[in-house]
Amino acid sequence: MAKFTGNAGFSLIEVLVTIVILLIGLLGLAGLQGRALTAQMESYQRAQALVLLQDMADRIATNRKNAASYITTAPLGTGGTCPTGTTLADIDLCAWNAALQGAAETQSGVGDVGAMIGARGCVYQDAVPVSGVATTYSVVVAWQGMDNTAAPDIKYPYSAGQCGYNQYTNQSGTPTETLHRAITLPIAVADLQ
Repeated sequence: MAKFTGNAGFSLIEVLVTIVILLIGLLGLAGLQGRALTAQMESYQRAQALVLLQDMADRIATNRKNAASYITTAPLGTGGTCPTGTTLADIDLCAWNAALQGAAETQSGVGDVGAMIGARGCVYQDAVPVSGVATTYSVVVAWQGMDNTAAPDIKYPYSAGQCGYNQYTNQSGTPTETLHRAITLPIAVADLQ
């Protein structure tokens, strides 16, 4: 006849507790990995936006005599066609529009994939030009973020549809400014005779 002691089954309970603790740790690690991937994508999109922002600022600086020709009446990058015309400003805006749509990288069967999600670009004139004073412009790049944050604090008033305002939606399809990301680069263009 087998004799049982008070410690019988104690090791089994230890193993079960250890498995539960291990599972909780692995779930936490999986969540951390997901957050890291989201942060990496946010960082990548911001880096892309900075490149596109500087690209347009350089184009305006290069063609400073015609800087006012770069002002956009509607955001670029929304899937529309290039601005028509043969001036250097029109060609630059067309190239920027293509870059905002992701033309720098293509994927077979998908198309252009080299830009941020919902990338839009705008150029605004900040003040009415005054003789002898540099004219200031704001170059803006907007895109849709991956996680909710505070809405962008944009210094100039802009209406619906411009540079992503009220254009980015959450998973339920509701427009929300907490997914709207935007960076602005103010530039001063002096008329160098």
